[in-house]
Amino acid sequence: MTAARRSSRRRDTDKMSARRPRARLRLLAAGSAGLALYALWIRPRLLTWGATTQETTRAYPGDELVPEPDGGATMATTLPAPPEAVWSWLVQMGGDRGGWYSWDLLDNNGRPSTDRIVPEWQSLQVGQHLCTAPDGPSRFVVAVLEANRTLVLRGDYSEDLDGIWGLHLRPFPGGGTRLVVRTRHRWRPRAGMWLVDLLWSEPLHFIMQTRQFHNLRARVTA
Repeated sequence: MTAARRSSRRRDTDKMSARRPRARLRLLAAGSAGLALYALWIRPRLLTWGATTQETTRAYPGDELVPEPDGGATMATTLPAPPEAVWSWLVQMGGDRGGWYSWDLLDNNGRPSTDRIVPEWQSLQVGQHLCTAPDGPSRFVVAVLEANRTLVLRGDYSEDLDGIWGLHLRPFPGGGTRLVVRTRHRWRPRAGMWLVDLLWSEPLHFIMQTRQFHNLRARVTA
């Protein structure tokens, strides 16, 4: 190999070596910008999807069960049926009952949620356990119940997480229902769990809750 060729190859190698740090920096900058966009603009909209400012800032029954939450969301939708009609669907939820009306493959072991009102599932009481899936053993406990108005379920399936899932019904003009869903949770231990919320539990809740809104709307109008 001639000296000129060796020199040219060294120059090419040096150029490639110089490009690698710049490429890594560009990749890091793009990733940081994407994360900042999600955290500052997209995430707040996911956590308050469909809800008004008044709905996100007011207190609801069950909030006191997790007084200093690490995270949570307040989402809402309007359903074209009165509260008592919507309640008939909510009160029969449960993996060992009518399902959850969301993505059944993810939260009901693939068993389809019921598409009808079942009389034997219309009774529910505070303290009652509801399996999260058809074969258990994870479960919710009914923490707050006010017929046609409020249903708050508290997680009883992990020593690492204390949380509630509250569904609040309010009459809406024209015979509809405003359904506001509030979640609050607290991790034990708390250190570092904000990242789990940011990258996993919050996006998953958004996906599942918006699907439930969609399926409830289909059921109350059927």
